[in-house]
Amino acid sequence: ASIASTDMGLLLQDDVFVDFFNIFLNLPVFGQTPLYVSGTGRWCLWPELPSHLDASPAALLAWLEKHRLPHFCKSSLCLQLVLCQKLLGFIRSGEAAELLNWQSADQWLLERCISGSQGMWHLCAFVQGTAGEELIDFWLITERLLGLDESDGSQKELFLSLVHRLRATHLREGSSVVTFCTTIMGSFPKARHIQSISTRREILSKMQEQVLFMIQSYWLPKFFVHCKMGMEEEESCWPLLQEYQERLLQAGWQQPLGLSEPLPTMHIKRSQGMSGPYCSQKAKAEVWALVKEGRDSQELKMATFSVKAEKQPGPVGSREELCLDKDALGSIPQQSQHPAFGGRGGATFPGRPQSSAEQDLENLCKEKFLSDLLPSASLARLPFLKKPGKTLDFLPWALSAEACAGRPFRDFLQCQNRPMETHLLDLWHDLEEFLPVVLDSSRENSFFLRHLIGEKICKTYLEDSSIERLPLETRTLVSLWNHLICGEFSPWIFRAQKEICKVLCGLYEEFLAADDRMFLQFMAPGMDVPMAEVPGRAGRWGHFHLSQRMNQSLQLSQALHGTRSLEGVSSKHWQLLAARDLQKGGSIQAEMELLL
Repeated sequence: ASIASTDMGLLLQDDVFVDFFNIFLNLPVFGQTPLYVSGTGRWCLWPELPSHLDASPAALLAWLEKHRLPHFCKSSLCLQLVLCQKLLGFIRSGEAAELLNWQSADQWLLERCISGSQGMWHLCAFVQGTAGEELIDFWLITERLLGLDESDGSQKELFLSLVHRLRATHLREGSSVVTFCTTIMGSFPKARHIQSISTRREILSKMQEQVLFMIQSYWLPKFFVHCKMGMEEEESCWPLLQEYQERLLQAGWQQPLGLSEPLPTMHIKRSQGMSGPYCSQKAKAEVWALVKEGRDSQELKMATFSVKAEKQPGPVGSREELCLDKDALGSIPQQSQHPAFGGRGGATFPGRPQSSAEQDLENLCKEKFLSDLLPSASLARLPFLKKPGKTLDFLPWALSAEACAGRPFRDFLQCQNRPMETHLLDLWHDLEEFLPVVLDSSRENSFFLRHLIGEKICKTYLEDSSIERLPLETRTLVSLWNHLICGEFSPWIFRAQKEICKVLCGLYEEFLAADDRMFLQFMAPGMDVPMAEVPGRAGRWGHFHLSQRMNQSLQLSQALHGTRSLEGVSSKHWQLLAARDLQKGGSIQAEMELLL
């Protein structure tokens, strides 16, 4: 996606950019996960550097500009940032004031509601299940597609994949996008068959422009009404509404020009007595150990969650709630009688002994579902760390984040000339993308997408010409084909992902080590900083805070990326709106304040 600049110093002056960038930086795929608080100009590093090093903000910005910003520009978070900035530009414009009769107070409140990653999540949750959801999805896909060079061999596969996705969903007859853009489509009656790249881009660009105007002029006002009504019912939002009313009484009130506070001096928080070596892999393992211990502890309250799984028999769109809570975890083998756990012919029947393969698959299902349960206990109820987790334990956590982070691990594999491992990683991500589509039939275009993605996986990875390249068990690959070719869910997806993780584990450790080396080259040039052990211990509080920060970043990124279902707007989200201050940590800090 295209952003205003590649100068980190300039970009960090924009609080909205900082909010999205902080979410990106704290995704658990990376080694170093810094956090920037724009109101104070302070950077907090994790892992921290040894205390004897005098870290330079200029060196940190240079490292971010070279080793984080390029990946951010390829991420779904960047696409959401660009859309957010376009919506904010419209809200602040005289065109919006004239077209929608908005006063400056209205513009101020709506800007407060939609700014940042949480604001965009709120908008997406509001339009879920409506034509607005389809319009936003089309705009985001088209923005990504128009930023690609079809003639570049390294981008052609992604370009064609996005084109096929558009044709299967938003450009099919009867879609909301085609309905809204009939004027444009009518002017190019054979648009789908035109081979000229410039003409195709021109059509998509005009359609995207019209879709954006529809979002701005129709869905934003509806969202504004929704926000005001929701805030009236949430006591923590009343101070915001009071300020809004005061601004309404001051007709024509404008922010005074030239009176903005000077930018704070950027600095890096000094290490708290850290004098040991630097190693993000082992630091991450300790954080993951706390996450895992928290999930396994009986002291922690495990949230009830549901998986919307489409039944194989019965009418299209029927589904059943599979609820798992602390008391039901032991009964997962019985839950596997549902077709969603075995697909056609894969159910476990009462009274029939299970094979070891079936038992393994059920255990994998259990592990997969548990991996989505996040600890939500207070610090006093946290268990003590027993031992650091292994890389293989937290690799699925990291790979889930990689999809939202511009695929940095994939770039590393390509630089290392690892085509087979890159192919495996692509399969892992395609399977991960397939899961939410097939398990939630209420999603927009779910039927078309699950068949499109399932057929793509089979054609790309599971045909005879490709299957020999994959070092996975033949039984796993054949079982995947049998289910995915029909667009069906299969627990063999989890088995395949686990086998892939075993292959990629060592290479991911190399990726983290390379990331550490590059970070230290920028932050401590010419100095020999040891990298053998964990750089000190953050303690129970530090690890808990870090695990929550990473998990909150991952959850929000997945929701905006589309690999996690959007939950409904609840009282919690209005509290987040009241607590969110983009200059004091933004969306991450608001989440942490509610959690802690």
